Amino acid sequence: MDSGWVAQPSVDDAAVTTATGRGWPEWVERIDAGPGPDAGHTAIARWLVDDENVDPWWAQAVTVGYERIRGLRLPGQMPDGTFSVSRSRTILVQAETFRAALLDDDLRRDLLPGLETRLVSKPETKRLRFRVMYDGKSAGDVVFAAEVAGETTKLTVTHEKLPTIDEAEWWKAHWASWLDGVGPSR
Repeated sequence: MDSGWVAQPSVDDAAVTTATGRGWPEWVERIDAGPGPDAGHTAIARWLVDDENVDPWWAQAVTVGYERIRGLRLPGQMPDGTFSVSRSRTILVQAETFRAALLDDDLRRDLLPGLETRLVSKPETKRLRFRVMYDGKSAGDVVFAAEVAGETTKLTVTHEKLPTIDEAEWWKAHWASWLDGVGPSR
């Protein structure tokens, strides 16, 4: 980690250099001299695309990396200040069986004990999104993605809109434990 960096970016220097032609030290200098750390996520990403000709996907990666380096964003923190965590596991349960359980109120209650959930995505979408209440309080949104992987299912749980890093860490551990018990894994 470079001296003066608050945190390491999630994309390594070699990858960002290959994709953009510049490594992290140069990007930090250029963004500091360009829009600067107070410009905000959207303005920095737009500047990277418009003025530096960076591919939009890489502009997001460079912006997030810069924000982490400068201490403007913690790991898992979104531009709005909330946190997001994700866990995944390959399980020996068919994707359609799992989706059907999530879409049935009674089965979902059994599958997600202690959580009050309300489907907020359309039932036919690939990723099912639920608004969650825990202990009578809003607990953000949980998104389930069940992808067929041969005879198995890759199940990903993403918990979004968490207000603090402590809550994010708690939910990350919760979902890891939940995935351990949701079905036999490969």
